[in-house]
Amino acid sequence: MLRKRRDRSAEETASGKAAVLDPPINLAQRESGTPPLGELLVSAGAIEADDLAGLLSRQTDTGRRFGDLLLEHGIVSDEQLTKALSRQLRVPEIDLRLEDPMPAALALVSESVARSLDIVPIDLHERALTVAVADPLDKRVVSALRALPVERVVVRMASTSDIRNTINLSYKALTGIGEFVEGFAAASQPLVEAAAPAVTLGGSNAPVVEVVNRLVAQALRDRASDIHLEPGPDDLRVRYRIDGALHDVLRLPITMGPAIISRIKIMADMNIVEKRRPQDGQFQTVVDKRELDVRVATTATIFGEKAVLRLLDKGRSLFDLVDLGMPADLKMQYDRIVRSPFGMVVVSGPTGSGKTTTLYATLAQISQPELNVTTIEDPVEYVFPGINQIEINAQAGVTFAGGLRSILRQDPDIILVGEVRDAETARIAVQSALTGHLVLSSLHATDAPAALFRLLDMGIERFLVASALTGVVAQRLLRKICTSCIEPYEPAPQELAYYVESGGPEKEKFFRGAGCAYCSNTGYRDRIGVYEIMPINDDLRYALVNSATPQDLRDVALQSGLRTLRDEAIRLVVNDITTPAEVMRTIYTL
Repeated sequence: MLRKRRDRSAEETASGKAAVLDPPINLAQRESGTPPLGELLVSAGAIEADDLAGLLSRQTDTGRRFGDLLLEHGIVSDEQLTKALSRQLRVPEIDLRLEDPMPAALALVSESVARSLDIVPIDLHERALTVAVADPLDKRVVSALRALPVERVVVRMASTSDIRNTINLSYKALTGIGEFVEGFAAASQPLVEAAAPAVTLGGSNAPVVEVVNRLVAQALRDRASDIHLEPGPDDLRVRYRIDGALHDVLRLPITMGPAIISRIKIMADMNIVEKRRPQDGQFQTVVDKRELDVRVATTATIFGEKAVLRLLDKGRSLFDLVDLGMPADLKMQYDRIVRSPFGMVVVSGPTGSGKTTTLYATLAQISQPELNVTTIEDPVEYVFPGINQIEINAQAGVTFAGGLRSILRQDPDIILVGEVRDAETARIAVQSALTGHLVLSSLHATDAPAALFRLLDMGIERFLVASALTGVVAQRLLRKICTSCIEPYEPAPQELAYYVESGGPEKEKFFRGAGCAYCSNTGYRDRIGVYEIMPINDDLRYALVNSATPQDLRDVALQSGLRTLRDEAIRLVVNDITTPAEVMRTIYTL
């Protein structure tokens, strides 16, 4: 009897502590008079009424939830489904781009729970917690919300993508990293530098191991493309390159630098003893259930070894050229170039300007089952189904020139050369284009005419360049104004002068990003491509063969209708996609 009384008492206590959900999700879905999800999507224009019956029949056959089925097949977007569910369940939406989650609210939900259930706490006020959820019908979500140590949970809906992005921004992998730094200092005794790794790399929970793991995890969550570890006289500076710009992240004790570099070298299968000679390596890891390739490069500086880690997300999808920012009319012009059955197409630009992404978007557009497509890259950045991809391996003797020779014996139709770096590779690529193959390649050059002279500088004869090339693309990546914090502003005098000199039309208002949590207070989020497309026509060939200068070639191209990088960038300023300051930073020309 006593045991039963205790059990009942515990049950009542648990029941008394259960948080009240507002609105009551378990009842909201049963409200009478609420239209079915399919009808709501039809009224919103997300799907066609004629297709609804077929979709419902497919759902019955598969037993899947209707919304999950639509998302899986790309019939509706995440945002469209969220809006429809919000109306059906009568759970209000919340725009997470305008919210800055409170630390006190975040402390009530662990990161593991937030990620596994796609929920994110937003605000805590007088024992009432506001939470954004992606799937209010998930029983696990309802159970977790009721178990929160608050009196009331105000439930709001947001798209899965917005929730996961907010989780990445809110739950910092670097939180608590100071504890590992202190643990390293406590474990390390005054030792010579060469012995330090033996102290700090002993186990999977060693401080240095945790620090490196957290640095990589946070970089991926912050959408960083590179991690820079730079030793100085007093500390080790850590910087992330996000949307093309470097940002300081934290500073670690200089005594920790050698151990961190050694840990990274071990992961990348590099020589940890050699500290004077530059080294390259690569390793793979998994962060937040995403597979990641990491390229590592180290070099010696006066204060110790510096390392740069390039992050390549293996799960990222291929883009369409229009999605990358190429206007429809330029895309039509580019399509005519790459549809040629033979010839050489060069994509030029500095490091990090998106050349490889453009080349793969091109392959996705022109690759067909009846064609033999082969690539040679260093390294393979995108895994492309249905084509043959070769990776450079210097230790095994696989170079661009040697690999390209072997490809020519494999009966190729289309060849993608990751980068033309030397005269031998350039000559083989040009000869391949002249012998009936379509060759796509990248090249480091400032603009489209300069790319031709880069080939000449490698020793390729003018008549061969004129005969082989069918088109040249120069490109840059510009940061886009964050749409969550966009505001009008008055440009600086030099920005305004540059805009006018570049031929920008009269504009009443200029816009910029004020800075918010969504863009990490930079005012920019994501990037867009800017393209300069130069088809090689007879006038350009004649000028090139007759010893034209770079300026002569540019004049001929302009007469043929070339739209320059600066012209395209100013168009983005006119359309309030980027700022004059960003154009000056990336494409500035005298």
